[in-house]
Amino acid sequence: MFFRAGLAAGLVSTASAAAITITQLSDGQIQAAAVTATPGSASASASAAGQYSPLPYSYPQSPSVNSAAVSSVVSVAGIPASEIPGATNAIPPVISSQVTGVTSHGPFSGTPTTTGAVSNSPLATAIPMLPPNPTALVYNPNGTLNDPQPIPYQPAGGLGTNGTEPVYRVQSDFDYESVLLGLYQEWIELDLFHYILATFSEEEFTAAGLTPSDRFLIEFMADQESGHATLLSNLLGGPGGATPQCTYNYPFTTVHEAFDFTQKLTRFGESGVWGFQSHLDSREVAQLLDQSIATEARQQMIFRQFSGLFPMPVWFETGIPQSWAWTLLAPYISSCPADSKRLAWQNFPALNVLNQPNSARRNATQTGFNETTGFGPAAPSSDVPVNESCVANNVTGFDCSASISQNRSIPLSFPGREVFLSWENPGKAVGPNNSYVTDTKAGAPAWVLWVSQLNITYSPLTNISVQGGLNYGQTIQPDVSTYEGDPAINGTMFIALTDVNLPYTAFNLSNVNPHVAAGPFLYQAG
Repeated sequence: MFFRAGLAAGLVSTASAAAITITQLSDGQIQAAAVTATPGSASASASAAGQYSPLPYSYPQSPSVNSAAVSSVVSVAGIPASEIPGATNAIPPVISSQVTGVTSHGPFSGTPTTTGAVSNSPLATAIPMLPPNPTALVYNPNGTLNDPQPIPYQPAGGLGTNGTEPVYRVQSDFDYESVLLGLYQEWIELDLFHYILATFSEEEFTAAGLTPSDRFLIEFMADQESGHATLLSNLLGGPGGATPQCTYNYPFTTVHEAFDFTQKLTRFGESGVWGFQSHLDSREVAQLLDQSIATEARQQMIFRQFSGLFPMPVWFETGIPQSWAWTLLAPYISSCPADSKRLAWQNFPALNVLNQPNSARRNATQTGFNETTGFGPAAPSSDVPVNESCVANNVTGFDCSASISQNRSIPLSFPGREVFLSWENPGKAVGPNNSYVTDTKAGAPAWVLWVSQLNITYSPLTNISVQGGLNYGQTIQPDVSTYEGDPAINGTMFIALTDVNLPYTAFNLSNVNPHVAAGPFLYQAG
């Protein structure tokens, strides 16, 4: 069977000047060839010269018909399967831990065999700040059509709109390393959702205000992650480019802590993709990532609701650079199999907010020092005594039980709040197998960078000191708005320490990386 662009069968196409057809062989391998064969034939003509040749898939890829599902459909519909469009179509399978190996949990205790991020010979130490591309200032948005339409009802312009056949595969090192990072994120989410269900009893869920239907929703979200992991693995080219699941280490001990951690982890998973998808060389890959991350955003909202937080307290969701997302994710990956693919992104020295607002408190302004549990930049708010807790506190404005929406009478944080910080020096082993090393190219930190919604802003870093090998300082939470009525600093957002206070926008935020001295950290602003 032949598949154009390969998407329906979970395959990837190769690019060439001529159109390319994809053949799926009987053993699950795929072969690219010039379009000279008749569609529907069993093999292609000849391999396209000079084209990328994918390795055989190590997991099932051959589409098949689920006869049990077809029988169920027929029993409900009351008509033969032959009369139901698509009922007997073969469906490509998803990747799961059953075919990649069951994951485990806990910290890493071995010795790394490889150290550091993937690298070759960087051409420079920073990306220069240049003026706008002159072509970006030419178009006149005057309400009329300024150029001839290619066809009726379609205005001139747009990328990928000239009729070229889509090619669903990464097209550059930037694409590959970005999507590979996304796959690491999808794998941990798939494991985390299952782990929560396996770790806590139905009675513990009930005590947190959740029903069996809520537990099923978590299971369904895990199924979504299987689909996301399958998609990204295929975009990376299967076993030649994809990476398997790893061993993970989580910092929570209660249901409420688990949900607070998960809403933070899904926050940086979503924001990490928003940060890079518009920069991908492959617009086709960006399109599919948009469609998966739209679901991821809904998952983050659900876990905020399970945590008793307002589901979406911001008008815009922010994007962060890949190195920020990798720094946030790496502490929760203990080890990975030997055939795992290594990432090129930076691991910054860890940053910590010592008085992180505690979302489990009725009055978060009473948060003291170190009211998080576990470890890492997404450490959840720790549970507090019952008489101080908002969990199962049936008082409007002071309840954080699971709910569609909970409005807090006292906000978690506020402009003018003193924020106390600590941060590590570079050179610490982190991530899978302790095989990555934190690093910074920045000078001494002098500013706190706040990244939320469409904005970045800075606040001075003051009272800097060093004690016991850790660095300490403090700052004041700024008072800024995206637009009138929308406080920019809200929700679960991001802070980092920098050596300068240069301006950046949502589209070029990654240019700040050479100036990041520590961070990022997920600040629980609301």
